[in-house]
Amino acid sequence: MYRHSERRYLAHSPNSVFKIVLDVETYPEFLPWCVAVRILEQNEASMIAEMAVGYKGIRETYTSEINFIEEDLKIEVSAVDGPFSALLNTWHFTEAQDGGCVVDFSIEFEFRSRLLQGVIGVFFEQAVARMVAAFEQRADSIHYGKA
Repeated sequence: MYRHSERRYLAHSPNSVFKIVLDVETYPEFLPWCVAVRILEQNEASMIAEMAVGYKGIRETYTSEINFIEEDLKIEVSAVDGPFSALLNTWHFTEAQDGGCVVDFSIEFEFRSRLLQGVIGVFFEQAVARMVAAFEQRADSIHYGKA
């Protein structure tokens, strides 16, 4: 199982960053390897989304359940169907003293396929770093108009 967690500071309000992460339908616009997203179900505290990801000829589609608590600014994502035997990622956004946002992010996952597990294992840290950086850049582009 691969695990990663980190804490980042962003110069944006926690509420605005929470909304960016929760806006899963825009992921193909900025998130590396995200090819398509489709919301299958949604209510006031959760959604079921199907995401297609691709890299160098490998394409996988998976379904995840996304639970969120807007008052606490928390998001939890878990796999429902697809190539993962386990997937859990969490986001928690808290206000910094200067009005910015402290983002606590963690992810852990394991693929059913040993081939996929081996491929991602080589690039895991780089892939997570690119994904987190993509969310930071997205927040900057929305708030400052820069890509």
